Amino acid sequence: MRPRFQADADFNHKIVRGVRRREPRVDFANAHEGGVVDVADPVVLSLAAAAGRILISHDRKTMPGHFADFVQERDSPGVIIVSQNLDISSAIDDILLIWTATVHDEWLNRIGVVPL
Repeated sequence: MRPRFQADADFNHKIVRGVRRREPRVDFANAHEGGVVDVADPVVLSLAAAAGRILISHDRKTMPGHFADFVQERDSPGVIIVSQNLDISSAIDDILLIWTATVHDEWLNRIGVVPL
């Protein structure tokens, strides 16, 4: 099964729209669709896990620590941290590469960083 994604509330929505535009088959929920707006990081991780979605965030300061705590207690579909300094086109390319070249289970309890 291909990866399914959940954007964190801090994630650039232009990237979500760009991924969807370039490849409409990608299952990529924005923050509003996933109900993760104004929600604490541990709850965001829980909501993404319950939906079976890999969380995609720009939060490299606190999310990795929350993720490490989360996977001590339960499984996570994974987290991908996208650098805010990466241009939108490159971020879209890397997310599409992840979607194309990996399967959902490869991300179980893993954290990845973009750019690749």
